[in-house]
Amino acid sequence: MGVHDFKVNGTGEFRENRQKWYNKIVEGMVKEICTNYGKLFEIWFDGGADHPENGAPDILPIVHQYQPNCLFYHNGQLAEARWGGSEDGTVLYPCWGTFPYPSTGAGETAQKNIYKDNYKLLKQGDPNGKYWMPAMADAPLRGYNGRHEWFWEPGDEEHIYPLEDLMEMYYKSVGRNSTLIMGLTPDPNGLLPEPDVKRLKEWGDEIKRRFSDPIATTSGEGKKIVLKLKEPRVINHVIIQEDIQYGERIRDYKIEGLVNGSWKLISKGESIDNKRIIRFNDLNIKQLQLISNTLFGNPKIKKLSVFYVKKKQYYCKYNSEK
Repeated sequence: MGVHDFKVNGTGEFRENRQKWYNKIVEGMVKEICTNYGKLFEIWFDGGADHPENGAPDILPIVHQYQPNCLFYHNGQLAEARWGGSEDGTVLYPCWGTFPYPSTGAGETAQKNIYKDNYKLLKQGDPNGKYWMPAMADAPLRGYNGRHEWFWEPGDEEHIYPLEDLMEMYYKSVGRNSTLIMGLTPDPNGLLPEPDVKRLKEWGDEIKRRFSDPIATTSGEGKKIVLKLKEPRVINHVIIQEDIQYGERIRDYKIEGLVNGSWKLISKGESIDNKRIIRFNDLNIKQLQLISNTLFGNPKIKKLSVFYVKKKQYYCKYNSEK
């Protein structure tokens, strides 16, 4: 097609005219998408688009005009989310929700600070970043055992991720303050294949089985939040959520459990933000406390919950992870 980063190839007047026609086509397509299909949650330009100051299509005003509540991802002007650095459905830890620049760029057209050190800044964010730009972790559902298929092919069902692998993605994306995006593959009839639907249902059921019924939950404000249980209980998961309407305040934390009258360190870490899921070996506690450090303001904890997840055959024990 002769187009890279939303700019056409060529030279001279031929290229100028070609770019004008290309921009008109792209802007018309974006308007059509934004006006004919109801409310959109997110519009995604894979790999990103260049800035209109460099001659690329002027797409951001169209999205803002017709879909003002739609997340925009992304061009040289704005990114309201960021790629988490892999296509295996996981992000590194810590994974902060803030970023120092309003856009991420595409590849090495990005600022040097973004792409150096193997895109470390893009992968982990910046706790002191000025812009709210949480990470996205993406993966194709048919990506198992060396496969990485974003489009439907016949006889490819054996490459649907097993449930245990999908749960690992969940822990290492949602559980690390990222949004998990799964690539699904409609068949030639425009329908999701039955094996894919079945696996997604199993996955949703397993997430509900583990996390829909906490043993105890609390919320609060301050550098120490204490969760008291009615009686000693065995737990192996803690979920923490900050109230992100007030920002990402916690910079590091530790969790302790009251075991036989003494406080025992369960886990420690850095970012929490929207959600942090911590798993560890079974521990019998009477109380749990979250102790946090911040750079500004009191921590605002939307939820602090403890769970006991009964392990199925495939579910191995894990030591406490940072």
